Amino acid sequence: MEARVIADETELIGMHVNECRAKFDYVFTTGGIGPTHDDITSAAVARAFGAALECNAAAVAALERHYEPGRLNEARLRMAMIPVGARLIDNPVSAAPGFQLENVFVLPGVPSIMQAMFDGMADRLTGGSPILTESVTTDLMEGVLAADLGAIQGRFPDVSIGSYPFFRQGRLGVNLVLRSTVAERLKSAADEVRAMIRSLKGSVLN
Repeated sequence: MEARVIADETELIGMHVNECRAKFDYVFTTGGIGPTHDDITSAAVARAFGAALECNAAAVAALERHYEPGRLNEARLRMAMIPVGARLIDNPVSAAPGFQLENVFVLPGVPSIMQAMFDGMADRLTGGSPILTESVTTDLMEGVLAADLGAIQGRFPDVSIGSYPFFRQGRLGVNLVLRSTVAERLKSAADEVRAMIRSLKGSVLN
């Protein structure tokens, strides 16, 4: 529903975490859980929850298995500092775990590591109905489509319709992306969009 990019500031992180966890079913943070001085996300999230930060024995054990003897220094042990009461999120790539506190999931910032960790914890999430998607591409411009497209959206409040202009291979056009959890409604809306394009003397390119 929403993405935010914020600075590495304890109060700021806590404010956004508390606001989002009250507003959304799930909150995911990425970044700031490494071994350097500016990795403050774990401490900031702990503070937001009013939880103490502790050296988590299971996290230490995971790091010990990953690093060669003598390589687990004080800086790397910072990655084992986890809020009391948190549930660890396994890291199959570099061992340093993330964690979950209630509906907040704290993950690393490296995209490939974050993705691997997310795949391992996806079973903790309760999903809704699958979102179905259909795209309709046309050579008409948004200004030509806008009024009629808005009318279609009004008739299909249960179908999300997004308009995305493009320029490729020397041609201008618009890609209309429709999304819904109800297949019949999605098809009906897409059919109306195609009929609208043709009525405006445009071409359906897909």
